[in-house]
Amino acid sequence: MTSPMYAHSVPVFKQMLMALQAILAQASAHAAAHSIEPDALLQARLYPDMFALVKQVQIAADFARGVSARLAGVEVPAHKGQEKSFADLDTLLVQTVGFLDGLSASQFEGSESRQIVLRPGTPKEKRLVGQSYLANYGLPQFFFHVTTAYAILRHNGIAIGKRDYMGAY
Repeated sequence: MTSPMYAHSVPVFKQMLMALQAILAQASAHAAAHSIEPDALLQARLYPDMFALVKQVQIAADFARGVSARLAGVEVPAHKGQEKSFADLDTLLVQTVGFLDGLSASQFEGSESRQIVLRPGTPKEKRLVGQSYLANYGLPQFFFHVTTAYAILRHNGIAIGKRDYMGAY
């Protein structure tokens, strides 16, 4: 039997990251077809105090890797956040899905009660058990950034819809 913690994390992250990869490819093609400078989309925001598209994608990938790694009990892969193009974001998402593919369901056994410490040793340190970490922190954060990336592209005229957002399931 597959660990419920695995089933509710890795496959969900992969589905949404691959959908995000597909809509970014559509955005790149749209920019090329309409002679739009890619940075007009890559640096687009929904509001001035929000992160741009590039950062939204980076953070979504960070959450997918970080949450999965912590639940699996492995080191969180380092990421420099240097992406500047659609091709860079595609590479980031491919690498992130590759990392997720390298995790096994057995690594998640017992993770629902594993203690997860966020920002250890800082004033913002927070301790959560695995179940709460996934359900109440990790997944909501991940979906916020994926949804915001989708909304930025949709707001900027990319012809995508709910089916594109959801990807294959």
